[in-house]
Amino acid sequence: MAELRWDNPKKLRTLLNEIVSWKSMTLSEGERQFPAKLHAKLQNLEYFQQFPDYLSTHDADLRRKFLTAFYKHPDAKETICLISHFDTVNTEEYGMLEPLATQPEELTKVLLERQDEVQEEVRKDLESGDFLFGRGTMDMKMGLVMHMSLIEKASVEKWPINLLLLTVPDEEVSSSGMRYAVPVLLDFQKKHQFTYKLFLNSEPTFRQDPTDTSNYVYTGSIGKILAASLFYGKETHAGEPLSGMTSPYIASFMTREMEWNDLFQETALGETTPLPVTLQQTDLRLHYSTQTPYRSSALYNIFLMKRSASEVFDIFEKVAVTAAEKCNREYEEICKKHQVKPIGKVKVIRYKDLLTYATDKLGAEYINEVKADIDYHDTWDNREKSLRITDKLMIQCQELAPAIIVLLAPPYYPPVNSSGNDLVEDCTSFIKDLANKKLNLPIKRIHYFNGICDLSYVNYSGTVEGWNAFEENTPVWGDSYTLPFQKMQQLNAPVLNVGPFGHDAHKRTERLNIKNAFEEFPVIMEELIHMISKAK
Repeated sequence: MAELRWDNPKKLRTLLNEIVSWKSMTLSEGERQFPAKLHAKLQNLEYFQQFPDYLSTHDADLRRKFLTAFYKHPDAKETICLISHFDTVNTEEYGMLEPLATQPEELTKVLLERQDEVQEEVRKDLESGDFLFGRGTMDMKMGLVMHMSLIEKASVEKWPINLLLLTVPDEEVSSSGMRYAVPVLLDFQKKHQFTYKLFLNSEPTFRQDPTDTSNYVYTGSIGKILAASLFYGKETHAGEPLSGMTSPYIASFMTREMEWNDLFQETALGETTPLPVTLQQTDLRLHYSTQTPYRSSALYNIFLMKRSASEVFDIFEKVAVTAAEKCNREYEEICKKHQVKPIGKVKVIRYKDLLTYATDKLGAEYINEVKADIDYHDTWDNREKSLRITDKLMIQCQELAPAIIVLLAPPYYPPVNSSGNDLVEDCTSFIKDLANKKLNLPIKRIHYFNGICDLSYVNYSGTVEGWNAFEENTPVWGDSYTLPFQKMQQLNAPVLNVGPFGHDAHKRTERLNIKNAFEEFPVIMEELIHMISKAK
């Protein structure tokens, strides 16, 4: 039997340090290079020297790639897909320590020497010696390291189940890696004639509040959608304010209605979504001017558990109508007070209806030119492009102003949940029992992972009616952003998230619990795979 490279805490820690040192911030050159480095690392395993075709990289977007590593048992017909992402958020918040952000051992030592610069809670974790600090240690390169170890051990010990390791870029921004992976997962299934038994992610345990120290297993993942508005007023000179209407004035009513609006809140299985908040509100002008601002935009974050995109968009439109009515009432009172004639009433228009109006007025060729021109701007992300397309159309259709244009913008994460599924319930009970009895580690179940993850793109149970509003009201749909809804439906195995314990993902103090990551987590994952392989 071949000697195992990653089968004990010391070896796993060494591997994690190496993987973290491969800088891979989203949209960086390091993210593009990461799969090639990982491919070379896995290529050293005897199994992939014997079966080189089972280790592959695949194209995503923007010259990025994702990687698959397939362990296939000759008699197995069922496959567990191990899902992870290798991109991380940026590191500028480390300041002077940024060169050490991806050097966990060195960063942890330096922070210990400078512990007066961190909060009391972090200081205690530093002094305990129980945590390893660094960008990506927790979110989520330890999950990837664990999957590498499982693939190695399964291939050497010939576990009687197939394992497909999938690790992708861009989870932190738009999940393009996972979206591109969906058809590849279906191709794998068809080519190798197996069925997916479980989609197993290993995102880390996230705290429910700042004092939470619990470990969790997640049987689903919360959904997220970005609702957007373009506010189009009437321009005027600042010296004649009542001759027009500023877009910030209109926007203020919408933001007041959207912020913390419990119409969007959902409760399922005893858990409740966070309230919506404004993620961005901005003037679309590029330069200062004494012309009043008449084009503004806003993005609103909405979490989902059961609702479809179409259901949420209907609520969003109703909230916009309420905002417009309140804006109109107040505006009319101001005009009456100052004895001026109103310029008109603010109306609410869906992007779909604006597009139809503009196409009828300007022609399909002009619309396509607008979209192509905006898509050409590489420095604009899909959110900016969505707003700019809408803005360009409204500039040519100013007779519709004043107006609130309601639309949707990427990314969209559909909610997914497998609570109640027999296998998932068995897995959950097994993990809790194993952790408690063997490791003295209490683990609780959460039905919806609250950190957003790539499990949203498998086991999709929505309908055409449910996603129609997203396709019709997302300006970049079909150009720079798509979702393979129908193929996501075909990946219909249950989902589960089991990951390591840590704190402060996306913060300067991101850290991983050493004992849990290198001693407890591996036992849980290995025993879980064995249990699933025996499950009927």
